Amino acid sequence: MFETIKEQLELEDIDVADYSPLTLAYIGDAVFEVVVRTVIVDEANRSVSKIHKAASDIVNAKSQAKMMFNIMDSLTDEESKVYKRGRNAKAVTKAKNASMADYRVATGFEALIGWLYLNNKTKRMLELIKLGLDSR
Repeated sequence: MFETIKEQLELEDIDVADYSPLTLAYIGDAVFEVVVRTVIVDEANRSVSKIHKAASDIVNAKSQAKMMFNIMDSLTDEESKVYKRGRNAKAVTKAKNASMADYRVATGFEALIGWLYLNNKTKRMLELIKLGLDSR
């Protein structure tokens, strides 16, 4: 998916290793949201408010933290390092409706999703998301 966007919009090549973990989490949050919305829309045609509620129940720090704990044993060493960089990053924002621990784990999860996306590892990214969604 990223390669197609990059080609069509004529974006420059990037070295993902140069990005901060919070930048990875920023893009990972958006990608995860699109995947979740895709799954929810595929389940049934329903009102937008019900779709939004269903997505909000998944795309939040508490749910993402739970998913992360459930997929942790499935990560490669490299993926685990990316997750830990994201988890340990010092964010200036504060968790709204979650504990700080859940917020940090969720940030690590989002950083991992962003890293996989930007490295064009879409299949692996979707495997981990599916594993996490199935384990909720």
